[in-house]
Amino acid sequence: MFTGCGTAMVTPFRRDGSLDEVTMRALVRRQIEHGIDFLVPCGTTGESPTLTREEHLRVVAITVEEAKGKVPVLAGAGGYNTREVMELARECQSLGADGILSVTPYYNKPTQEGLYQHYKAIAEAVTAPIVVYNVQGRTGVNVETATLARLAQIENIVGVKEASGNISQMADVIQRVPEDFSVLSGDDAITIPLIALGGCGIISVVSNQIPHVMTELTRRASQGDFAGARELQRRFLPLMQINFVESNPGPVKWAMHRMGLLEPNFRLPMVPPTEASRAKIETVLEAAGLLAPAGVN
Repeated sequence: MFTGCGTAMVTPFRRDGSLDEVTMRALVRRQIEHGIDFLVPCGTTGESPTLTREEHLRVVAITVEEAKGKVPVLAGAGGYNTREVMELARECQSLGADGILSVTPYYNKPTQEGLYQHYKAIAEAVTAPIVVYNVQGRTGVNVETATLARLAQIENIVGVKEASGNISQMADVIQRVPEDFSVLSGDDAITIPLIALGGCGIISVVSNQIPHVMTELTRRASQGDFAGARELQRRFLPLMQINFVESNPGPVKWAMHRMGLLEPNFRLPMVPPTEASRAKIETVLEAAGLLAPAGVN
């Protein structure tokens, strides 16, 4: 179900800080119209730690409503309190989410056994398929390959978003998990090598901006057309990279503002990019032909 290119959706806010439901719906529709394979609301790119429980569930509900079964919805539900994550996962499933993306517990840095028991408990709380999200640079803990191999034996733990940045670890994961276990890249720039190793796609940040391009890049690589995939990679690598000139999702949301897609509103502790970073983003967007016409922003 979760293969190809999925978008780690940003969450748009109004100037007063409230959830911008109208823009959220428009962003979901744009993704579907541009051929995205699946949608991932309320991940960390969606500023999920700053959303209230009500807002989190509202974003998931809007995404499910707009998707209308056309593409699967992999709803974010993660955190360092296992009981709360279990309850949030149940609620997301009840809203119609097709699966759950659950980031590793952050700050409290559990042991590998703690990680296993955490995900096992979530898996027992829902019937929906679960994708583990491994991003050590953000959470301070790595899901080691042996642990992931154990988790892959649990029926409804079906994949991993691998954002460790460690290609060797990714190769080891693909080697040791069952063939039907989805290994997805968590970094746009290394989608091609992960697919070449046997991965099945990407949960993407840059597809917020260019869903059609990133979906096509992923499909070309998955079909063995690596020359075609590299062609797109060369054209849009600067955009993939500039999205992380500061902490995600600051740059991608600012870029989307300059593309005319949303207002550049954040919730503390996230703030807009610095003036220097904005200038760099502007340069990349202009080179890619993505700046909105004057007066649209």
